[in-house]
Amino acid sequence: MDGVDGTDGFSLSWWALRAAVAGLAADDFGRPSGCAGWLVRDLVCHLVIDAQDVLITLATPADTGPTRDAATYWTVTHTPPTGEDPLDALTVRLAAAYEDPALLQFHLDDVGAAAGRAARLADPAARVGTQGEVLTAGDYLSAYVLEWTLHHLDLIAHVPDAPAPPPGTLAAARALLERIAGTPFPRALSDTDALLLGTGRRSPASGERTLLGPLADRLPFVIG
Repeated sequence: MDGVDGTDGFSLSWWALRAAVAGLAADDFGRPSGCAGWLVRDLVCHLVIDAQDVLITLATPADTGPTRDAATYWTVTHTPPTGEDPLDALTVRLAAAYEDPALLQFHLDDVGAAAGRAARLADPAARVGTQGEVLTAGDYLSAYVLEWTLHHLDLIAHVPDAPAPPPGTLAAARALLERIAGTPFPRALSDTDALLLGTGRRSPASGERTLLGPLADRLPFVIG
């Protein structure tokens, strides 16, 4: 299946994720998310912060060569998060301050739309700086296809009626995760299962562990 990346992938994955948030009912914000220790409202608050980071990065030009690409942008560990990290806890407190979920939806729509416009206007060859590293804007936006797609899966983990990520962005996110892992996942695994298993969002069943072979012992690839 062909995936999408760069500006197109960013736009499609970000639009789909924002649309899924916009369609949530008020009660959905109190459901668990696929992120350890976070409710859906906490995850949506995190997306607001992510959108701000995108705006800051695209407005931070760099005059040196790239030091990272879409795959090496991510810091990878093999320890799933517990939700007890101080920054995770801060996100929970920020999310609770909104009180009315509609305010959180409005803030994401407002800042998220601006981030989406900035991505569409960005020159993919331009170099941008973030976290002390330099990437092309195209690589930076490609990296976020993985971020948005994983968080879309987190968002709908316990909201069964919410729409899933688009097939093209699932395929692109899988392809980037395979670059990070340095090996392909078995084709018998769907893109969604490869992403969930690969990042430790669920553990492999016995049949899946057999299918994964030696790769099973290297899981998960936790990105951050």
